[in-house]
Amino acid sequence: MRSAWKALLLRGIPRRIPGAAGFSPSSLPDLQVQLLFAPNPGSLRRFFAWDALQAPGNRRFSSELAAVKASHPEHSHLIEIFSGPGSSDEIMVRLESAGISMEHGTVNSVIESLDERPEVAWRVFNWVKDREDAILSSKSYNLMLRMLGAEGKSVEFWSMLEAMKKKGYGLSKGTFLKVSKSFDEKGMVKDLGLLKETYKLNSPENYVLRMSARICKVLREGDELGEAVWKELEMLDVSLSFDLVAAILDRLCMYPTKAFMFFRWTDVNPSFKADGKVYNVMARVLGREDCISNFWAVLKEMRDDGHELETETYVEVTKAFHRRKMINEAVNLYEFAMCGSNKPPPEDLSYLLRKVVVCRELDLALISRVMKAVSEAGYIAEHSVYNGVCKSLASVGRLQECVKLLKAMEEGGFVATSVVYDRVVGGLCNARCLDEALCFLSEREDSGNKPDSKTWAYLIQSYCLSGSTEKALSCFHNIVEKKDSENVGYAFDALVNAFTRKNKDVDVCNVLTEMADSGQFQPWHNTYKFLIRRLLSKGKMIEASCLLGLMKRHGFPPFIDPFIDYVSKFGTGEDAMVFLKAMTVKSFPSISVFIRIFEALLRAGRHEVAHDLLSKSPGYVRSHSDVLSLFFSMKSSEEILTAVTA
Repeated sequence: MRSAWKALLLRGIPRRIPGAAGFSPSSLPDLQVQLLFAPNPGSLRRFFAWDALQAPGNRRFSSELAAVKASHPEHSHLIEIFSGPGSSDEIMVRLESAGISMEHGTVNSVIESLDERPEVAWRVFNWVKDREDAILSSKSYNLMLRMLGAEGKSVEFWSMLEAMKKKGYGLSKGTFLKVSKSFDEKGMVKDLGLLKETYKLNSPENYVLRMSARICKVLREGDELGEAVWKELEMLDVSLSFDLVAAILDRLCMYPTKAFMFFRWTDVNPSFKADGKVYNVMARVLGREDCISNFWAVLKEMRDDGHELETETYVEVTKAFHRRKMINEAVNLYEFAMCGSNKPPPEDLSYLLRKVVVCRELDLALISRVMKAVSEAGYIAEHSVYNGVCKSLASVGRLQECVKLLKAMEEGGFVATSVVYDRVVGGLCNARCLDEALCFLSEREDSGNKPDSKTWAYLIQSYCLSGSTEKALSCFHNIVEKKDSENVGYAFDALVNAFTRKNKDVDVCNVLTEMADSGQFQPWHNTYKFLIRRLLSKGKMIEASCLLGLMKRHGFPPFIDPFIDYVSKFGTGEDAMVFLKAMTVKSFPSISVFIRIFEALLRAGRHEVAHDLLSKSPGYVRSHSDVLSLFFSMKSSEEILTAVTA
């Protein structure tokens, strides 16, 4: 026998599911959802003779509305219609003439206002049950049970409760408490005990738990379900509720195909229409690669019916997509969610982009789509998003793609800042794509975006470390020509650091001297100090002294301590004279500088060098009283030491 499950999948009529407003389904499969059974219009409304259902002994009143607590003029008119005589069809005609439509909220509001007129409430309830049973909810039944319980009508109460159970509704706590009080006051001990037992077993929570377990057992049995399954479900005679259907679908999460077929089976039930909760549970069950077409069909149908994707559903399904490497589907879901009222968490943007860039093949179109979804939703992505994605690029060795990544993001509406541009240059430098970095910087300047001063410095340093000193110098000259003093300072500092690491101190010193002499730029004070220390540490006294002169010309205070320290330990009298002449624009510095050098030499025990320097010093130094006193005191100390030793 042909499988009923296969028949369910093949039977039905096409059902168009338009895309949600603002959501472009172009990237999603072109799907149609099918109703598995053609609904029977005749089952939606059933007509019965009103008199046959009228309880014996009930009187019909014409217009006794004084005790009715109607809160709306339309409700008052409706109550007046049902309070008068007339058959079911006659009441229908009166309602249509008055332009009154029976809706779920209206029915409940009217019944609730008729607590002192139970006979009218009973007539309203039964008329709606016969005409449009679907609009009666659990609340409607519970309201009627309260009235029946208050009047002590045991037979009618239990009859209605049984009908209510078949529809999948449970006895509410409020109804249970009120009816229990009424039964107790009226001495209905047997009914009270039965009520307590019934509430315990058939409260909404217990009912859903028990019935969902029974139905799922029927649906799960056997590998291939046949006609007997549907017959058994019909024999259970269960009316579907939102909670019950959601619980069944959730229990069938390991059987997504069966869950989907049951979901479609509920379409033929005229008293049931899936709500947002049911749709979301179904979506969570179908969020896997082998059910992806049904998954998107349910999402489109859900939004078309006015329901939204819940955040819980989005998070759970997205995790499943990432876990199964279904990145394209994760992007589709992100686009879908961004078109709804429940937007994905902000951190999901960066997380999704990082997942895209670490795929085996980099799909930049997905990057653009994600950013477009963000932009069209009215959000602005921070520059930190790009930084995070760049880190993921680096982790898979794709930093050379950072320019393409930025362009793809900008195509989707991303607005790059100077921080982002600097990050691009840094990424290219780290990927050793230095020429590309230079080209990117040049294009950026041509477009009017001034790079950060440290960005040029990083590029120059990268060129130096790669051994391309000529290109590094070329970049530096390019900056100097732009007369950007701040950029020049950073860049030259980077140039100095890179050259000194390669022991090319003299080369970079020559560059400084040449360009400073021409007045093209002025190095930082700290750069001068660093170079002087480096040169003196390598015994380059003359080169260091030349820098001292430039330093003086640029208005920096003389940096003499390293020179005095060098001369006192390693220098000659000639070295000392070179230093003394370089530190001032005059012939010689003040007498105090001479005295400091003499003191350092004599303290270090280098008397010969001190006397040599004294002999080379100008006359005003040799004849200065402080200088003579210094040498005399040192000579006297030596004579005393010699006598003591002897």
